Amino acid sequence: MSQSIFEAALARAAEGMEIAVVAEMDPTRAAVYSEFGDLTFEQLNNKINQLCHKLRSIGLKEGDPLALCCTNRPEFVIVAMASNRIGARLTPVNWHLAADEISYIVKDCEAKAFFADAQVGNKVAGALEDNQNLALSVSIGGDIEGFEAWNNALEGQSEANPENPVRGTKMLYTSGTSGRPKGVLRHEPDAAKAAQMGVGMTMMFQYQPETGKDKALVTGPLYHAGPFYLCMNTPLFAGISIVIMNKWEPEETLKIVEEHKITHSFFVPSMFVRLLQLDDSVRNKYNLSTLRFVIHGAAPCSIDTKKAMMDWFGPIIWELFSSTEGNGTFVSPQEWLAKPGTVGKPSDPSQIKIFDDEGNEVPAGESGRVFLKNQEDSRFEYYKDEEKTKSIQFNGYFTAGDLGHIDEDGYLFLTGRSAEVIISGGVNIYPQEIDDVIALHPAVADVACVGVPSEEWGEAVKAVVQLKPEVDATDELGKELISFASEKIARQKLPKGVDFIGMLPRSAAGKVQRRQLRDTYWEGRDRKI
Repeated sequence: MSQSIFEAALARAAEGMEIAVVAEMDPTRAAVYSEFGDLTFEQLNNKINQLCHKLRSIGLKEGDPLALCCTNRPEFVIVAMASNRIGARLTPVNWHLAADEISYIVKDCEAKAFFADAQVGNKVAGALEDNQNLALSVSIGGDIEGFEAWNNALEGQSEANPENPVRGTKMLYTSGTSGRPKGVLRHEPDAAKAAQMGVGMTMMFQYQPETGKDKALVTGPLYHAGPFYLCMNTPLFAGISIVIMNKWEPEETLKIVEEHKITHSFFVPSMFVRLLQLDDSVRNKYNLSTLRFVIHGAAPCSIDTKKAMMDWFGPIIWELFSSTEGNGTFVSPQEWLAKPGTVGKPSDPSQIKIFDDEGNEVPAGESGRVFLKNQEDSRFEYYKDEEKTKSIQFNGYFTAGDLGHIDEDGYLFLTGRSAEVIISGGVNIYPQEIDDVIALHPAVADVACVGVPSEEWGEAVKAVVQLKPEVDATDELGKELISFASEKIARQKLPKGVDFIGMLPRSAAGKVQRRQLRDTYWEGRDRKI
């Protein structure tokens, strides 16, 4: 009996050659659909190989770092897959960040090659300044001064599969409490185990590679872990087509689902909210019957919102609780409907522990801080920051600051979060970096940013400002402070509003009591996230 496409791809997964196998067995199968052009698996594989040869020609070898700052285009996929095929360590960079943040990440990850989208060309030039690590800088979708054009970089390169392929790794960045993003370096499992994990994901996601009909919709930015792993890597490695949205819009999403007969997708809760805000006449206009599997994560989702989505889409909505540092739980729609609000049950009870502030494990039903096991074969560390790595670890476990409890059946429920991190629309935001900028305004005596309730975003950033005695609080000044911050901070991190206060609460040691501030906005709510 001949091998199936999936079995054949799996056999080469340890080398990062899954797409090459699909290209050989079914070359005309659609791989990527996008507004910037479509690619079959053969065309995608050829482009990947050309880039592999280019990267090797400049001396890039296994373990070397590569940075990618690109919108949702086919070139993002090509760079990511080429990096994976030659054993490079890929860092996707959030292109929404400010110029100095992008420059910092490219330099901090020590990238030897840097690919940047011309759409954000005005924000990437700084990465080339005083950067001796870079051996290659390539512009995508247009020209950027100091960068080699994409077509020129690939021109003349062989389309043949590279010799001695080896599976690559990733290092994503997460916001830091000090105001600088931190590289999350995960010691990924060996290639064979990584391949088996891919099998598990494919089975759980109910993909049917042999039919050639499944399609996954990429709704969010590919630099984000959810779309990257769940809507690009997993489906393409299984021979599943992906449809890439470069800019998410609610009605356009429904239109694409109907047009392309989408079967799988990933959403963040703010997308659910905007979909539910559509008029019934719009929602009922599109046939969504092909959808079989939808997964959401990255931010808390209210019970009412998820129930409404289940009523609309049907019991096909799964949930992922995880962080850049490591995975936590999945919950099926059936489990969630039986226990509304749960984020799932770990397959191994020892994977998640709840500790109180003294470091004692709490009994079932009692709230505390959620800790995930730092698995030996996928343990993480913050790149070049041993102190921060240690600061969130305890007895072989780590925490992202979530608060919650585990019920008598072993299901995890999140009830809150430590005062520092804000998750708005699926984006992790640490308020200190915003405080540091607003504090520079001449009218400000003190400032603390907190996450406040938002039906659309889950949380929104609110700046609580203490003004200097001679300054009057006005709506115009609030707008001015936000505008002032926009010169230094990425738009997605900006406060959605400013409240003025007579005196910020601080401890005897001078530390701002951010949790006390935050709690005033969440008073009377069952959940604090």
